[in-house]
Amino acid sequence: MAAQQCHNWIAVASADHVLRGQADGYMQVCHGKAAPLRRLQAGDRVAYYSPSQVFGSKIRLQTFTAIGRVRPHDAYQVDMGDDFHPFRRDVIWTPSRHASILPLLQTLEFSAGVKNWGYQFRFGLFAISEHDMQVIAAAMGVAKDWFNTGQAGAEPYLHANTETNLQLSLGLN
Repeated sequence: MAAQQCHNWIAVASADHVLRGQADGYMQVCHGKAAPLRRLQAGDRVAYYSPSQVFGSKIRLQTFTAIGRVRPHDAYQVDMGDDFHPFRRDVIWTPSRHASILPLLQTLEFSAGVKNWGYQFRFGLFAISEHDMQVIAAAMGVAKDWFNTGQAGAEPYLHANTETNLQLSLGLN
């Protein structure tokens, strides 16, 4: 049986929402819709792009804020109260630092030479090339061997690593 091909994705959420997901080992996109998450497969790589620090803020961040691999569990629904029941997908988050997209725009295949490069982000989740994921991962300080490990070998983001990951994100390490 042939090995399943790994896909690469960019998910979009404010940095404060990404941090919540990192702390609990999940991702959520498109205001909790299930359909985008069902496109993901176990072992797929995902990088979060945060247009802003805080949900609803007009102040731009334009930064990649998290990177990880999708776990082998299906999307599931949670109750957050106030009749809000978003879908989530479990992710093994890899310790990384934040990386601005601006210096990468002419290197990334999905944005090089594209005037309205931000348009794709409106979809909340979109596929990218292996090349683009490598560029993003390198900018975030992720070791090249991360691409050679399967989902089981990916370094997990654990609750115990919250302080370390925050320091990496802020460039303090």
